[in-house]
Formats: sequence, structure tokens, C-alpha cells
Amino acid sequence: MTNPIEELFKQALGLERPFEVVKIEFSGSEKRLDIYLDFPRGSVFRCPQCGAAEIKAYDTEDKVWRHLNFFQHQAYLHCRVPRVDCPKCGVKQVNISWARPNSGFTLLFESLIMMLAREMPVLAIAELIEEHDTKIWRVIQHYVETARGKEYYGEVTKIGVDETSRKKGHNYVTIFADLEQSKVLFATEGNESSTIAGFINDFRRHGGYPDSISDFCCDMWPAFISGIEQNLPDANITFDRFHVMKMVNDAVDKVRRSEQKQDTNLKHTRYIWLKNPSNLTVKQQKKLESLSTQNLKTARAYRIKLALQEFFTLPPDKAEAYLKRWYFWATHSRLEPIKEAAKMIKRHWKGVLNFPMSRLSNGVLEGINSLIQAARAKARGYRTITYFITMIYLIAGKLNI
Repeated sequence: MTNPIEELFKQALGLERPFEVVKIEFSGSEKRLDIYLDFPRGSVFRCPQCGAAEIKAYDTEDKVWRHLNFFQHQAYLHCRVPRVDCPKCGVKQVNISWARPNSGFTLLFESLIMMLAREMPVLAIAELIEEHDTKIWRVIQHYVETARGKEYYGEVTKIGVDETSRKKGHNYVTIFADLEQSKVLFATEGNESSTIAGFINDFRRHGGYPDSISDFCCDMWPAFISGIEQNLPDANITFDRFHVMKMVNDAVDKVRRSEQKQDTNLKHTRYIWLKNPSNLTVKQQKKLESLSTQNLKTARAYRIKLALQEFFTLPPDKAEAYLKRWYFWATHSRLEPIKEAAKMIKRHWKGVLNFPMSRLSNGVLEGINSLIQAARAKARGYRTITYFITMIYLIAGKLNI
């Protein structure tokens, strides 16, 4: 007669024939539940490689898997897993329904790990489930790599590239994103021109066609520019407007810092000049109006900055003439930081002028970078670069796991 408790656990575990629950051991003092599985003598199995059926067990190997907790008690499955001697494939270990090969966790337990990994640091998960973090990382890496292996990039045409820091200092990871789908396609260590070639190789492995990439959006980092020009000579480069404006904002701030040495009214006004007028508080607006009535170099630099912002709203047929007028104004402003910024734009003229046509920016990557850095801060950093890249894919790769 079938033990009703064992039958209950068999149904709860979703066991497939010929496997069944043969014994259950529970220890309240150890907070542990052990469930023993087995199969009747003479049972037959399928070859895991070719699918041949009705093959008897050749031998078995005892295995143990951590399962989802039974209330507050840790649960473990025990089973002797059979190997079959297939006439075609040789000796192979059969597939089991509750765990993947070479894993010490059941599929449901791994599902719990993956769900938690999107929301909390791995060290916190390790403490919660009382497992070593390296075991958890192995699970995460397996599913991330498996999901990435199924990704198809054949329809991707617009790419954004930017760098993010793994930790304080110059320890960078370069991220490539599909700007239309807002997802990370590839992440790699470093920020050299060779990262572009690495992306192209990975892009091909996922069914992508490098020749179909029409646009690249990036900052003015020379390594990215040379890498794109060498590997994708036909792709249009658009320089990210946020980086262009940041460069000009930095120039405005240099003018302010120099001028405030003679005019103390400029102290503590940095954010007034960096923000757009519409984003200022009432107090900041009044301060700006007061300062604007004075003949300040900083105020002139600020007006030049606002004029450049206007360029990014123009249609393509008016953009170049406007930018030429702006360049003349900036280079004749007698404000050295502004002149230097204008000359930098001149050296990258075509890529800046591409914006009114492509309307591409790395705003997507800025948002992704914020998520990544928030996760990094929550985790207090990642022990290896591989872990960091794995987490980037998990957080921002939109993978089908």
C-alpha cells in the first residue's frame, strides 16, 4: 500500500516515472528534511543523447540536491541516478526532471536564486539561504550564459557604447547597447579601441550583421572613435549630446572658478550655471537674474552654453549654419575654456552634426549605468570583473531566463 505522505511529496515534487519517494526523514532539532527517491528494479530509461528508449540501468551514482525550504527547514533530495549503456552513444547518465546536470541544487531552488539575484546582492542571498556565494555565482553565470547564447542580434542597427566603472579609479567596463530596445548586448573589460572589435565578434556569434549597423552613438573618447572607424567604416558616428553639453558645462564652470577669485558674488553659484533655467528653484532664478545684470564672463559663457543647447532642437536643414554661427561666437568670446570646448567640437564636427539627422543619444546607457552603479553600491563592489559583467547582463540585458 502506498504511503500517503510519500505520495503527497511525490506529487508536490512532480516526479516522473519511474522515480518515486521511498523514504522521508525529518529532524526538528537540525531543522532539516531529507527526501529519498529511487526507482523500481528493472526500470528502463531513455538515452539523454539520442533519445533511444527502453534501456535498462547500467549502474548508478548517489547524488544529493538542495531543494526549497520546507517552512523554516532546509530540504534535500537524495537519489541514485542511473547511467544507461546506449548501443549508439555509449554509457550516459540519464536526465532527471528536478535538477540540471552537475548542479547541487534543484531547478526550483535555482529559480529562487535567480529571482533573488535581480533584487539583492549575492552575499545577502548567500546569508539568507546559508550557502557559499561562489555556488550562487555559478548558478547565475550558468543561466546568464545560457540565455545570452540564445540571443539573436540580426535586426540590431543602432548601437550605443559607453563605459562604466567597476570600482573607484580607472577600472572600466565598456558596455554596448541596442538603442532601440534599450538593452545591453555586450560588456567587456577595458575601454580601448580593441573593445569595438570584441563587440563585433560577439555580435556575429549572435547572428548580427556588422554591415547592417547604420549608427553608433558614443562620446568623444578617441579609442571608441578609432575602433568604430577601423571596424565599421560605413557606420555613422553621432556624438552623444549629453557628453557634448557636459564638456561645455565644464568649460562654463572653469570660467566661473577663475572669475570668482575677483568676484565673491560667484561663490556657491556653481549649480545655477550648470542647470537649465527651467530647472532652477525660485531662489536660484532670482540669483541668476541678479548676476545676469552684471557684466560677468561667467554670464557670457552661460549664454553661449544655452545657445549650443538650442542646436540640438533644430531640424537637419538649419543645423549646420546655426552651428557655424555658434562656433564663431564661441571662438571669439575671449573665454579660453569656451574656446577650447568649441575647438573640440570643431575637431568632431561631423559626429556632432549627425545628431539632428539621427536623433541618437546615450540616454539609454546613462539610465543603464545608473542601475548598474546602484547594484554595485548595494553589493559593495564585485570580487571579480566576471561577476560584475554577469550582473550587468542580468540587470540590463533583458535576457529570457
